[in-house]
Amino acid sequence: MEQGQKRLISHGPGETFALGVQMGKEAVPGQIFCLEGDLGVGKTVFTQGFARGLGIEQTVNSPTFTILQIYEEGRLPLYHFDVYRIGDIEEMEEIGYEDCFFGEGVSLVEWPGLIEELIPGHALWITIRKDISWGFDYREILIGEREERA
Repeated sequence: MEQGQKRLISHGPGETFALGVQMGKEAVPGQIFCLEGDLGVGKTVFTQGFARGLGIEQTVNSPTFTILQIYEEGRLPLYHFDVYRIGDIEEMEEIGYEDCFFGEGVSLVEWPGLIEELIPGHALWITIRKDISWGFDYREILIGEREERA
Protein backbone atom coordinates (compact mmCIF):
# COMPACT_ATOMS: atom_id res chain seq x y z
CA MET A 1 0.00 0.00 0.00
CA GLU A 2 1.36 3.41 -0.97
CA GLN A 3 1.60 6.41 1.33
CA GLY A 4 -1.54 8.54 1.12
CA GLN A 5 -3.64 5.58 0.10
CA LYS A 6 -6.59 4.70 2.33
CA ARG A 7 -7.18 1.03 3.20
CA LEU A 8 -10.58 -0.19 4.36
CA ILE A 9 -11.88 -3.65 5.17
CA SER A 10 -15.38 -4.81 4.30
CA HIS A 11 -16.77 -7.93 5.93
CA GLY A 12 -19.72 -8.26 3.59
CA PRO A 13 -21.84 -6.71 0.85
CA GLY A 14 -23.66 -4.50 3.37
CA GLU A 15 -20.43 -2.80 4.40
CA THR A 16 -19.33 -2.39 0.77
CA PHE A 17 -22.73 -0.87 -0.05
CA ALA A 18 -22.46 1.47 2.98
CA LEU A 19 -19.04 2.69 1.85
CA GLY A 20 -20.56 3.45 -1.55
CA VAL A 21 -23.40 5.38 0.11
CA GLN A 22 -20.94 7.44 2.13
CA MET A 23 -18.80 8.28 -0.90
CA GLY A 24 -21.90 9.11 -2.97
CA LYS A 25 -23.08 11.55 -0.31
CA GLU A 26 -19.68 13.27 -0.38
CA ALA A 27 -19.31 13.34 -4.18
CA VAL A 28 -19.03 16.68 -5.97
CA PRO A 29 -19.50 17.64 -9.63
CA GLY A 30 -16.64 16.62 -11.90
CA GLN A 31 -15.34 13.80 -9.75
CA ILE A 32 -14.27 10.57 -11.43
CA PHE A 33 -14.11 7.30 -9.53
CA CYS A 34 -12.27 4.37 -11.13
CA LEU A 35 -13.35 0.97 -9.80
CA GLU A 36 -10.88 -1.89 -10.18
CA GLY A 37 -11.25 -5.49 -9.13
CA ASP A 38 -11.88 -8.97 -10.42
CA LEU A 39 -15.31 -10.23 -11.39
CA GLY A 40 -17.48 -10.77 -8.33
CA VAL A 41 -15.55 -8.63 -5.82
CA GLY A 42 -18.34 -6.12 -5.24
CA LYS A 43 -17.90 -3.33 -7.78
CA THR A 44 -21.61 -3.35 -8.59
CA VAL A 45 -22.59 -3.45 -4.90
CA PHE A 46 -20.33 -0.44 -4.27
CA THR A 47 -21.85 1.34 -7.28
CA GLN A 48 -25.38 0.66 -6.07
CA GLY A 49 -24.49 2.18 -2.71
CA PHE A 50 -22.82 5.14 -4.41
CA ALA A 51 -25.96 5.78 -6.45
CA ARG A 52 -28.09 5.60 -3.30
CA GLY A 53 -25.77 8.15 -1.66
CA LEU A 54 -26.51 10.48 -4.58
CA GLY A 55 -30.23 9.99 -3.98
CA ILE A 56 -30.82 7.65 -6.91
CA GLU A 57 -33.58 5.16 -6.07
CA GLN A 58 -33.86 3.28 -9.36
CA THR A 59 -32.13 -0.08 -9.87
CA VAL A 60 -28.46 0.24 -10.78
CA ASN A 61 -26.74 -2.56 -12.68
CA SER A 62 -23.47 -2.73 -14.59
CA PRO A 63 -24.00 -1.39 -18.11
CA THR A 64 -21.78 -4.13 -19.56
CA PHE A 65 -23.34 -4.20 -23.02
CA THR A 66 -24.18 -0.48 -23.32
CA ILE A 67 -20.88 0.78 -21.82
CA LEU A 68 -22.63 3.83 -20.29
CA GLN A 69 -25.73 4.20 -18.16
CA ILE A 70 -26.85 7.69 -17.08
CA TYR A 71 -28.87 8.27 -13.91
CA GLU A 72 -30.24 11.79 -13.52
CA GLU A 73 -32.68 11.51 -10.64
CA GLY A 74 -30.16 12.16 -7.84
CA ARG A 75 -28.64 15.39 -6.55
CA LEU A 76 -25.97 15.01 -9.28
CA PRO A 77 -26.09 13.05 -12.54
CA LEU A 78 -24.25 9.73 -12.33
CA TYR A 79 -22.42 8.52 -15.41
CA HIS A 80 -21.78 4.82 -14.85
CA PHE A 81 -19.31 3.31 -17.30
CA ASP A 82 -18.48 -0.38 -17.60
CA VAL A 83 -15.77 -0.62 -20.25
CA TYR A 84 -15.11 -4.35 -19.81
CA ARG A 85 -16.32 -5.12 -23.34
CA ILE A 86 -14.99 -2.03 -25.09
CA GLY A 87 -13.51 -3.03 -28.43
CA ASP A 88 -11.66 0.16 -29.30
CA ILE A 89 -10.89 3.25 -27.27
CA GLU A 90 -12.55 5.32 -30.00
CA GLU A 91 -15.88 3.94 -28.75
CA MET A 92 -15.42 6.18 -25.72
CA GLU A 93 -15.34 9.24 -27.97
CA GLU A 94 -18.43 8.01 -29.81
CA ILE A 95 -20.41 7.85 -26.58
CA GLY A 96 -19.21 11.29 -25.49
CA TYR A 97 -17.12 10.38 -22.47
CA GLU A 98 -15.62 13.89 -22.27
CA ASP A 99 -19.05 15.41 -21.62
CA CYS A 100 -19.36 13.04 -18.68
CA PHE A 101 -15.81 13.31 -17.32
CA PHE A 102 -15.79 17.10 -17.52
CA GLY A 103 -19.48 17.80 -16.92
CA GLU A 104 -21.58 18.65 -13.89
CA GLY A 105 -22.11 15.07 -12.80
CA VAL A 106 -20.03 12.29 -11.27
CA SER A 107 -18.42 9.53 -13.35
CA LEU A 108 -17.88 6.03 -12.07
CA VAL A 109 -15.79 3.78 -14.32
CA GLU A 110 -15.56 0.00 -13.95
CA TRP A 111 -12.50 -1.65 -15.57
CA PRO A 112 -10.68 1.72 -15.99
CA GLY A 113 -7.37 0.06 -16.88
CA LEU A 114 -8.78 -0.59 -20.35
CA ILE A 115 -9.07 3.16 -21.01
CA GLU A 116 -6.40 4.42 -18.61
CA GLU A 117 -4.99 6.93 -21.11
CA LEU A 118 -8.36 8.75 -21.10
CA ILE A 119 -8.64 9.00 -17.31
CA PRO A 120 -7.78 12.48 -15.97
CA GLY A 121 -5.11 12.74 -13.30
CA HIS A 122 -7.58 13.91 -10.64
CA ALA A 123 -9.54 10.64 -10.71
CA LEU A 124 -9.85 8.63 -7.51
CA TRP A 125 -8.97 4.94 -7.93
CA ILE A 126 -10.81 2.36 -5.83
CA THR A 127 -9.45 -1.17 -5.89
CA ILE A 128 -11.52 -3.96 -4.35
CA ARG A 129 -9.74 -7.21 -3.59
CA LYS A 130 -10.93 -10.41 -2.00
CA ASP A 131 -8.93 -12.92 -0.02
CA ILE A 132 -10.96 -16.04 0.69
CA SER A 133 -8.45 -17.13 3.33
CA TRP A 134 -10.02 -14.40 5.50
CA GLY A 135 -13.55 -15.49 4.63
CA PHE A 136 -15.83 -15.48 1.61
CA ASP A 137 -17.19 -11.95 2.20
CA TYR A 138 -13.90 -10.28 3.23
CA ARG A 139 -12.81 -7.42 0.96
CA GLU A 140 -9.84 -5.09 1.10
CA ILE A 141 -10.67 -1.72 -0.43
CA LEU A 142 -7.83 0.61 -1.42
CA ILE A 143 -8.62 4.23 -2.27
CA GLY A 144 -6.09 6.67 -3.71
CA GLU A 145 -4.93 8.67 -6.67
CA ARG A 146 -3.42 6.99 -9.74
CA GLU A 147 0.21 7.19 -8.59
CA GLU A 148 -0.80 5.79 -5.19
CA ARG A 149 -2.29 2.60 -6.60
CA ALA A 150 -0.69 -0.67 -5.61
